[in-house]
Amino acid sequence: MPLFDLPLPQLRSYTSDVTMPEDLREFWDATIGDARAYPLNARFEPVENYLAVIDTFDVTFAGYGGEAIKGWLHLPATRISGSRLPVVVQYVGYSGGRGLANQETGWAQAGYAHFIMDTRGQGYGSAVGETDDPHPSAGGVGYAGFMTRGVGSREDYYYRRVYTDAFRAVEAAQSHPEVDSAQVVLAGGSQGGGIAVAISGLVAGRLDGVVAALPDVPFLQDFPRGIDITPRGPYPEIAAFLARHRDRYEQVLDVLRYFDGVNLGRWATAPALYSAGQSDDVCPPSTVFASFNAYGSGAFDSSIPGPTKAIEVYRFNNHEGGQEHHWIKQALFLRQLLV
Repeated sequence: MPLFDLPLPQLRSYTSDVTMPEDLREFWDATIGDARAYPLNARFEPVENYLAVIDTFDVTFAGYGGEAIKGWLHLPATRISGSRLPVVVQYVGYSGGRGLANQETGWAQAGYAHFIMDTRGQGYGSAVGETDDPHPSAGGVGYAGFMTRGVGSREDYYYRRVYTDAFRAVEAAQSHPEVDSAQVVLAGGSQGGGIAVAISGLVAGRLDGVVAALPDVPFLQDFPRGIDITPRGPYPEIAAFLARHRDRYEQVLDVLRYFDGVNLGRWATAPALYSAGQSDDVCPPSTVFASFNAYGSGAFDSSIPGPTKAIEVYRFNNHEGGQEHHWIKQALFLRQLLV
């Protein structure tokens, strides 16, 4: 696909028009506080994965509303007794789930603990999922898909539940006795990358131990621009909804501000390695750069310097981004950060 978004020099200086709600921190303080009122109750059950070099555990923990969220924890089969491993917490792309026990084990093969969170209500596309979302009608009518589910209010919006699950997934990963709770990496592509950005900001001042973020072609960034220019993928769900509900544009954008990675990522303090496909027509590069340029720019504690960050741009790639080439760059990035 030919380049359709801003030229690279303009992307590097592009900033979003998204404004931060004055009560954003209070909203998320209350949301996470409500979730933490439920016992985390993280359970790790060993399962057969048919792999000689990886041990896998079926994970269940309490997410939003105390509801059961599934996941996998993969560990290298050869481990030093009593040692603890840095952990990569991975969030998956739109429509995907945690998959089968043998599907996604790359970070464990690299020597890390690898925690994969199932995404509630999804798992019908790229990989199977097993976590229900018992709030299918929250917030009234919506367009098919998840982007407008509950968009009538910030309290009911679908991603309030997903982000809360994702925050608690970090706590669940940290609770395992073979995980180094002080060395947590947040990772994911597309929707998973967007969740990683959001949680990088949400842990600031609330949870210690997150030391890096790897948002790969992240979704859920700069909603207004994504809605306006994206020709395919999940953003057009919102545009299609607004094409029928013509009087709700401002109200919908006001809700989305509470979940936009441009806003939440401002609080982040962990180093980050982003990626963008310059021909990406699912998560346009301008939306990714809006997030990257804002990331870490408004740390909750102003005495903390902004985090180091870098972005890899794959000029001729669409939403697939750098794939295996970028994974190597991520692995090298982590080698420099983790001890």
